[in-house]
Amino acid sequence: MDYQKYKYAATGAGRDDGFFLKHTQSRSNAPALYSPPVYRYCLPMTSHPEELRQQWMSRGLIRATLNPDPIKQFEYWYGQTIDAGIPEPNAMSLATVDAGGQPWIRTVLLKLYDETGFVFFTNYESAKAQQIAINNKVSLLFPWVALGRQVKITGSAEKIPTAESMKYFATRPRGSQIGAWASTQSQVISSRSLLDTKVDEIKRKFAQGEIPLPSFWGGYRVTPFEIEFWQARESRLHDRFVYVKNGVDWSIERRAP
Repeated sequence: MDYQKYKYAATGAGRDDGFFLKHTQSRSNAPALYSPPVYRYCLPMTSHPEELRQQWMSRGLIRATLNPDPIKQFEYWYGQTIDAGIPEPNAMSLATVDAGGQPWIRTVLLKLYDETGFVFFTNYESAKAQQIAINNKVSLLFPWVALGRQVKITGSAEKIPTAESMKYFATRPRGSQIGAWASTQSQVISSRSLLDTKVDEIKRKFAQGEIPLPSFWGGYRVTPFEIEFWQARESRLHDRFVYVKNGVDWSIERRAP
């Protein structure tokens, strides 16, 4: 992975492509090098979510306005979502399927993305990780419903290299690093006190120096083969455009609401 590229994307340095208009800093709890880049866009008239929703619903989404690259289109919508003040804009639903064919869903946080895919981090012994090990076909959903928008991503999940997970883990707050060690994610525990005791144990264990990456913790990259941009319209006649991967290229389809 080219981390310099991610740093460039996150700082916005030297960008002059007419797409990103002004950069703003990432939230303090999200390291800029690895978090989705935060850009500010010139929005029409207002940045109040409900008024923006009405504006976008009235204008709709048309083929001519879409970027031919779905990652850049995502980046554009993501930036508008940040400017609208929507909480946790990088929160996304992750759907997986277990060995019995039962679907499961939960919310995770997008930590980085580029043309190769969308990355989140988790415990490799968790239920979601076990399901991905059996069937790596997954879906992501960004539910920006306050703005009348959704982005659905369908693809396959693979573990990222350990070196990449180490670089990200080193940027996490110390409390989050301790939590990664202390929690046996998805396992049954009898009480909160057991978790608190484990946290105290990990604090003592790593009282001196840096906390290493747990062997059971790291990232997954979801490589998309289909990305849908959904814009709400009146009378439920929504606009839906789907990017479909064809080899190295993307085609764009309009689908009925």
